[in-house]
Amino acid sequence: MKETFEKQVISIAIPVALQSMLQSSFSMIDQIMVGQLGEKSIAAVEIAGKPGFIYSFVVGAICTIAGIMISQYIGKNDRESEERSICVNFLVMMLTGIAFFFLSAVFSLQFIRMFTDDVRVINEGSAYLGIIGWTFIPLGISNILGAAIRCRGKSSWPLYAGFISAILNTGLNYCLIFGNFGMPMLGVRGAAYASVISQVAGAVLLIVMFFALYGRIRYSVSLGREKCWQYLTMLVPVVINEFLWAVGQSINTFVYGHMSTDELAGMSLTGSVQGLTIGALGGIAQAAGILIGKRLGEGQYEKAYQESKKLCVYGFIGSILLSVTILGLEAPYVHLFNVSDDVRAIGSALLTAFAVLMPIKVQNMILGGGIIRSGGRTKYIMMIDMLGTWLIGVPLALLTGLILKLPIVWVYFILSQEELVRFIISIFMFRSRKWMNTIQ
Repeated sequence: MKETFEKQVISIAIPVALQSMLQSSFSMIDQIMVGQLGEKSIAAVEIAGKPGFIYSFVVGAICTIAGIMISQYIGKNDRESEERSICVNFLVMMLTGIAFFFLSAVFSLQFIRMFTDDVRVINEGSAYLGIIGWTFIPLGISNILGAAIRCRGKSSWPLYAGFISAILNTGLNYCLIFGNFGMPMLGVRGAAYASVISQVAGAVLLIVMFFALYGRIRYSVSLGREKCWQYLTMLVPVVINEFLWAVGQSINTFVYGHMSTDELAGMSLTGSVQGLTIGALGGIAQAAGILIGKRLGEGQYEKAYQESKKLCVYGFIGSILLSVTILGLEAPYVHLFNVSDDVRAIGSALLTAFAVLMPIKVQNMILGGGIIRSGGRTKYIMMIDMLGTWLIGVPLALLTGLILKLPIVWVYFILSQEELVRFIISIFMFRSRKWMNTIQ
């Protein structure tokens, strides 16, 4: 039975991890190639990427709920409710994507100005943001349909689509940023266009895969009063949670931007590495949501609890290995960018801090993002995350960065103690078993 469970984890976690890493490679490829244009271009892309950063977490929250519902309905063999949950979450995602697209298109200049006074950063950042907003809807489509496909046991399919999108993004970046192969040299705008085209291609591939797996589905967003209320009690806390958490992270960027352009550029060098390494273990969190959700749907509470502990152990071992890898590769990585030695030194120090903190970050991701949420009682995670972000993280960032004016590595390390607080609370919540629940 142990081997069976481990095989299930591997069959979900590895494809999801690889897909997450491919998705993170979009920003890493953009940063490395844009990094050849200098620190101001790097800072511009870092700031302009924040609406997309917030949006990705909101869509991730919607996909989390979709995964919980789909996996539990699969456990109950309730195909009609499964299809309705896909339709409802798809509609919510589309409305969210349209809203974010509109705000990015209309207020791009005003948004960038909130973070910096550097004229070149403002001009390049607003141009990038105005284009990158077109990725929001296809990104949402890919995430929702990918969640449904994974719950149906085809975790490798979204990986294939992600791989093709990443290859396309890399090639278009090379052509459009630098003007290779007769293409126009567009700089940061070229990176944005490349992301839009590759994301649209990925969404089209996942649409084809989804209908190849599901066939014709009955479109209905009518859940009934009881199920609709249950859906909202799951969705609203997790969306508010992810939105406010991402806004809190953007406030940290606001702090970095008002310290100096070099400090912001140094932090931006670490962003893609953080996304890549966290994404590498994100598959365990996804596996937790799907597998533990199915156990709860089957009513096997004790089995769900014991398997949850195994998933935490797997995540801890993986995070230690990745932390050691980061420490070994940080020096050659920061030299990939055409930036000053000061910016490289800042980036290297921040990567060291991240490597030290990563095991706790990963445990929070598995517990909060997968296990505790699998029962649908998302209000618990909202309370834990809001306590960490808004009562600890954001105040510490403002205090250490804008008032005490500490070096950025200390600002980052001190504000990140919110992760430790969240971890301690999550452990108590996990052991209480109050998160265990079967949705109707």
